[in-house]
Amino acid sequence: MNRQSLQDVLNQEKIMIIDGSMATGLELKGYDLNQSLWTASALVNKPEWVKQVHMDYFKAGADCGITDSYQASIPGLMAKGYSESEAEALITKSVALFHEARQQWWQEEGKASGRVYPLCLGAVGPYGAYLADGSEYRGNYGIDTNTLIAFHKRRMELLWQAGADLLIMETQPSLSEALIEAELAEELGATYWISFTCKDGKYTHEGQTIEECAKALSGLPHLAMVGINCTDPKYVESLIQEWKKYTDLPIGVYPNSGETYDPLTKTWHGPTQPIPYENWAEIWMKAGASAVGGCCQTGVDHIKQVVQARNKFLSNK
Repeated sequence: MNRQSLQDVLNQEKIMIIDGSMATGLELKGYDLNQSLWTASALVNKPEWVKQVHMDYFKAGADCGITDSYQASIPGLMAKGYSESEAEALITKSVALFHEARQQWWQEEGKASGRVYPLCLGAVGPYGAYLADGSEYRGNYGIDTNTLIAFHKRRMELLWQAGADLLIMETQPSLSEALIEAELAEELGATYWISFTCKDGKYTHEGQTIEECAKALSGLPHLAMVGINCTDPKYVESLIQEWKKYTDLPIGVYPNSGETYDPLTKTWHGPTQPIPYENWAEIWMKAGASAVGGCCQTGVDHIKQVVQARNKFLSNK
């Protein structure tokens, strides 16, 4: 299987543009996300919308995209009445929909415009996402290692076998969980990226420092990128600086809009950051980010702003 290389994208673009939120893209089309499967339910109910959200982000300038599998865990899908084989098929479908969108966009405009062929990032959400109670913003699940291995292993295999270019273990509140996922990815021989969610400019939500995370993850052969996502934009510059002290790996960041998540209603509330996203993106690039995009509550307009920030940043170098 020919996989697209992260390093090839970085070599061509210097800074990779990550896509924005699948949830925001679906909501803007009228999709109701107030359910435990969240965006994963659209794999069943509105797969054509999932594909269109990917297309929208490519058109906006994204050099990579994240599959709609963050909430598509086998236990989570089976709890909703799907058989194990149906659950596995839906996880595989998240990669297939990305591939269809990528190929269509490439043929219609990408190839002719000289853009890079987008990377497919196979999303692996944390155990806390399956709990659907906001635990990805707390960690400390109180479960054993074998439970976490059983939760993650098969989904990672399916995403990799389906043709993801990279596995992205995202919104990770916990270093111990990230290390379990890293070990599984190494056993698979899969290239991967680990992205933490943080409560401030130094600590993950579970309480580990970025220094601890960087040192624990050092020397892993297939780890291609580290970083931060679904974190308040105001903390990201500091977090990039922390990563830079302790790792030589590329750093990818895609924060949320700065609002606060309500796990009961699956909605975001409160003020967004007053600073335009383009300005934030340029700050993160100056701090040393190799990839920039957006997470919850960010959409096509945010990604267009990141493209503008990259153009400005590279023209000033």
